Amino acid sequence: MTPLDALLARLYLLHKKDIELTLGRMERLLVALGSPQKKLPPVIHVAGTNGKGSTIAFMRAILEAAGRRVHVYTSPHLVRFHERIRLGAAGGGKLVGDAQLFDALSHCEEVNAGAPITFFEFTTAAAFKIFSEAPADYLLLEVGLGGRGDATNVISDPLATVVTSISIDHPEFLGSTIEKIAYEKAGIFKPGVPAVLGAQDERAFAVLRMEAARKGAPVTAASRDYSAREEHGRFIFEDERGLIDLPLPRLLGRHQHQNAATAIAVTRLIEPELDAKVYERGLIEVDWPARLQNLVKGRIAALGPKGAEIWIDGGHNEDGGRAIAEAMADFADKSERPLVIICGTLTTKDTGAFLRSFKGLAQQVIAVPVEAEHYGKPARDVAAAASEVGLPAVASESIEAALRFLAVQHWRQPPRILIAGSLYLAGEALLLNGTPPA
Repeated sequence: MTPLDALLARLYLLHKKDIELTLGRMERLLVALGSPQKKLPPVIHVAGTNGKGSTIAFMRAILEAAGRRVHVYTSPHLVRFHERIRLGAAGGGKLVGDAQLFDALSHCEEVNAGAPITFFEFTTAAAFKIFSEAPADYLLLEVGLGGRGDATNVISDPLATVVTSISIDHPEFLGSTIEKIAYEKAGIFKPGVPAVLGAQDERAFAVLRMEAARKGAPVTAASRDYSAREEHGRFIFEDERGLIDLPLPRLLGRHQHQNAATAIAVTRLIEPELDAKVYERGLIEVDWPARLQNLVKGRIAALGPKGAEIWIDGGHNEDGGRAIAEAMADFADKSERPLVIICGTLTTKDTGAFLRSFKGLAQQVIAVPVEAEHYGKPARDVAAAASEVGLPAVASESIEAALRFLAVQHWRQPPRILIAGSLYLAGEALLLNGTPPA
């Protein structure tokens, strides 16, 4: 274990709970650090259930195509903690380095002096310290969980706020209805600060609109103020300022069209003079690992059946499953490959809800444990959940074992294999493949 790994491991012990949505501990540590949250570049604060990371990836690609230096804070990471902190630089950003990360965390540990604080709160404070010390044009800041009580919500004056698609997730913290969850997400709205809303369930939209009005935050909403559609193999974005004819986004799946549209709506708001060529380059160059990522090289491709098509995705809730299933159905229209899902989920997730949309589409589910996360659900339980929604399922001990099992089966046509159910599982797949995010 490296000194950095040992330090990160110690931080998990500072609070008896993994998650506790209050701001007091975070505010205390930030004051002790000299309030780095007040020294950040202009912040675009992004909440939502699904699509936060993809929307941020599109915004980063567009802004970097325009020559801007863009800091990015996202979570969780797939393979290495460093993925959470990306530092903007001319010509594109880079992940925080070992020495800089270790120094920031060590300083925060010294200042915190053993006081109770959650891992996410502590590491967010350290990220703010790092970002405050490096000049940039923007900070794209992803909410960890919810919004109202999230550690990132110490930002009092963001440049803009964004809420992507809302659905049921983390009900134990955010509530069991769309309305309650939307209320928590709306907690990031600030007086006079523009709020951009991605495509929403009508119940969520009603709550978001009401909370924005109460806060005095002007709203730009999908369908009402901007829209996007695919037309003759092109991506057409339209708002009150006009229409932009663009190439289809590099990130696959119809759900990514809405994420791209939201990103364009935000950047049109904060940088109204950007040329259409900047958006074109952003949509073509965007990169966001483990979101319908096709693994064509690496160890996983070698382990699976000869000629198999292998995809990974970090989707893990009902709406995420529906979006991935729609993409798999689109792929099925273009080839007759049988679909097999290697699925691992967490105990905190509704596995059946995630898998339900694959009924009639997937030939089989091979359930695996999520080894890298202590909330991983046993493979037998994942298999049972798949069977309950009508999907033939067997349990396996790992992704590698599942691929070896599939490799010795007889296939009339090489299968399409989807590894999905958890971001942590997607991270394990990238690590096994030898292609971690950079």
